[in-house]
Amino acid sequence: MLVDLRSDTVTRPTPGMRAAMARAEVGDDVLGEDPSVNELQRRAAALLGKEGALFVASGTMANLLAALAQTRPGDSVILCEDAHPLHYESGNLGMVAGVLTRPVRGDCGIMSLEDVAANIVQRADHHFSPTTLIGVENTANRGGGAIYPIETVAAIGTLARERGIRTHCDGARLFNAVVETGVPAAEYARHTDTVSFCLSKGLGAPVGSILAGDAATIDKARRYRKMLGGGMRQAGILAAGGLYALEHHVERLREDHLRARRFRAALEGVPGITFPLPSPTNMVYIELPDAGAFAQALRERGVLISATAPNRLRAVFHLDVTDDGVTHAIKAFKGLARGKG
Repeated sequence: MLVDLRSDTVTRPTPGMRAAMARAEVGDDVLGEDPSVNELQRRAAALLGKEGALFVASGTMANLLAALAQTRPGDSVILCEDAHPLHYESGNLGMVAGVLTRPVRGDCGIMSLEDVAANIVQRADHHFSPTTLIGVENTANRGGGAIYPIETVAAIGTLARERGIRTHCDGARLFNAVVETGVPAAEYARHTDTVSFCLSKGLGAPVGSILAGDAATIDKARRYRKMLGGGMRQAGILAAGGLYALEHHVERLREDHLRARRFRAALEGVPGITFPLPSPTNMVYIELPDAGAFAQALRERGVLISATAPNRLRAVFHLDVTDDGVTHAIKAFKGLARGKG
């Protein structure tokens, strides 16, 4: 058995999704003529309560487009110090959008209203880069899959509107938050000007993300998508996978959360293994000596996992991880930790 816990990006299309993709109607999306892409965008916008939505190649592209469409070069963007765009998107906010990132401390990747407010820069003095965008990440990857409380999202959104600042939610795993809290996606989304979510993570589609917002902002984002080479022509084959995911794979995210909890509970108290972060959704962060060597030993036992620091592993549960897979991973972890390889 091979159990891949490296990320929920490793999922493969299910047979039903493959069939839906094979029969997808297609057209030229750059010309706005792909019916499957248009339907995905319409359905995503309705789901998030936004005027418009745009199908893009990746979550990285969605976050970059949100910045390009809502800032100008030389502006500053507030992000949590652990935010995905700050650590894992190859410096694109600086290189491509030309904006300064202002990191703010957070608790498990969650910024407080007070810390956001303290870092807003709005001065007449031209020495300073003005804050024009605030970004939140829900769920927070480096926070162990932590969920932004809806009250915090609402408070940050209210503050931003009062200050004339735009807001973006990097909702790569937004639907993990939705199924865990029962808060509808549109309720999270209404407190930010733009919101993105990934189709290619827990939702199980092979490619793509959605960026949603008001019509004018999405129109700007479409222009920047073209500028970045993101026009995908007959993309309906890919969009059909996204449509299938929204229809069939949202509620089943609960299963990933349950398997993550079962995995963690089974390893609680095992000598040499500790858990530095809560595990409210589909991620479990594990601390142990020499994470790289431990990960290699797990690979030899049929478990793939990512070492995110010299002493830290991240296990991510997704639709390709079965109950038997969890059992296998638990056995491998316990055997290695107890020296019974």
